Amino acid sequence: MERQRPSEADSNIRNKNFEEVQHTLTDEQVKKEASRCLNCKNPRCVQGCPVNINIPAFIKELKEDNLEKAGEIIRQSSMLPSVCGRVCPQEKQCEGNCVLGIKGEAVAIGNLERYVGDNTKAKDTEIVETGKKVAIVGSGCAGITAAADLRKAGHKVVVFEALHKLGGVLRYGIPPFRLPRTVLDREIETLKAIGVEFKKNVIVGKSITIKQLQEDGFDAIFLCSGAGLPKMLNIKGENLNGVYSANEFLTRVNLMHANEENTPTPLRVGKKAAIIGGGNVAMDAARTAMRVGFDEVTIVYRRTEAELPARLEEIRHAKEEGIVFNLLRSPSEIVGEEGYVKGLDLEIMELGEPDESGRRKPVPTGKHEIMDVDTVIVALGTGPNPIIQRSAKQDELELNCDNKGYIIINAETGATSIENIYAGGDVAPTGPSTAINAMGAGKKAAKAINELLKG
Repeated sequence: MERQRPSEADSNIRNKNFEEVQHTLTDEQVKKEASRCLNCKNPRCVQGCPVNINIPAFIKELKEDNLEKAGEIIRQSSMLPSVCGRVCPQEKQCEGNCVLGIKGEAVAIGNLERYVGDNTKAKDTEIVETGKKVAIVGSGCAGITAAADLRKAGHKVVVFEALHKLGGVLRYGIPPFRLPRTVLDREIETLKAIGVEFKKNVIVGKSITIKQLQEDGFDAIFLCSGAGLPKMLNIKGENLNGVYSANEFLTRVNLMHANEENTPTPLRVGKKAAIIGGGNVAMDAARTAMRVGFDEVTIVYRRTEAELPARLEEIRHAKEEGIVFNLLRSPSEIVGEEGYVKGLDLEIMELGEPDESGRRKPVPTGKHEIMDVDTVIVALGTGPNPIIQRSAKQDELELNCDNKGYIIINAETGATSIENIYAGGDVAPTGPSTAINAMGAGKKAAKAINELLKG
């Protein structure tokens, strides 16, 4: 049986609004797709999932029309099934390990998880209070995952969020056409219902320090403040008006409604935008730029399409929505006029031998071309936010970090150099920056903290 595919909004309509692009599978499609699962004795899909969801078990329940039971199985490992089903790179994780994918198409695990998340609610959990108290710094993927596990273990959990809305990068970084805010809010409400306390507009390292949290009686602290420091090109013209980091651009639109009329935080919308980079964030920025009103949006990437790191689904959606791809091009200068972006000087590249990532390395040819643009959005990734690290140093706490500013941790537990303080997610060097990997880091830290507090 062929893999079941969800319906999608028309590309010529959806590229002008922020409504969800891909729809949830129908009941009939779910039944058909669940029947494709082989229920392997050695489920490689589970090994590929950073939070080890029992995938064959929940799919088996779907086959037998036990939807609520399927929801219970997923939520034993993940409290964010509707989120993960939408934004996780399943093709590189659970679905990438599916046996059916060797000769055909993998089971649509992500779409099945999304269906379960959208159609079930978390069961009431009986919690036995331990009297212990844990502070979690950041309400992104790692933070809310750790909060759920620690609260279910009976500890009082307080999550500190720097912004005025909860969700971290799930809210400010991922556009609503990929992750509707109603879905994110519903998952967070589940945590509130079991007693997780959230404090917004609190910047740990500024509003309150780690030392103060210790003095306030928290038995353990989990640092997961994310990677809020954008990486830029470091080329001439980068300070011109019309140059944004993807982090700023997406935050302005996703969190601060810069695309709406009469907003206090307006966005200057030009005619032609160039997005530098080829990852998922670059695709999000490009598709968002199209929706806020740019006439022409172009992805500029220094390798070929075969090396694009973004999800294939995101690349396909971008193309369908009219995004242009200008490949084998690397920016060498942003050209300005009277303080504003006027163009982009691109050096033409060619591919050489593979580098340490296994992809062929882009090699300069010495040839250049000028691209006519009035906006440049740099999507080259982010580094760890340094606020907590600086604050710890001022308080004379020995929080060990590497030369890039990442907090050094024990890979198995998330433990830092300070007793009873743990870290994970994008603030620590824990692998690729994805929602599910951050959740995996949150689960590891929660397990270690729970063992510490029980011991």
